[in-house]
Amino acid sequence: MAFAAPQKDRIMSIQQFIDNEVKSNDVVLFMKGTPQAPMCGFSAQVVQILDHVGVPYKGHNVLASDELREGIKAFSNWPTIPQLYVKGEFVGGCDIVREMFQAGELQALFTNNGIAVQQPVE
Repeated sequence: MAFAAPQKDRIMSIQQFIDNEVKSNDVVLFMKGTPQAPMCGFSAQVVQILDHVGVPYKGHNVLASDELREGIKAFSNWPTIPQLYVKGEFVGGCDIVREMFQAGELQALFTNNGIAVQQPVE
């Protein structure tokens, strides 16, 4: 019989995983589906924005793991997915990312953090 970690230990390990991912990657998107195949419209919008801006990012499919899906909500204290992180900091979900992009603030956030964009603010 396999040993299962107590619930508290599993939560801690998913929190540690998330913390490591957002700190070791410049841009991380926790989403439903993958960047190549988003599974909801909100995730698809954020992927489209990131692809348009041209920043490299790492996508995590929260549908592949209940622990990750619940863990990311607890980590950010934000109830919805997708969630975008830049240089370890939570930026927001789809509405915030879209508004920042339309105002040129998202591109500035990337540039100010030393992340090259292919579509600078015009």
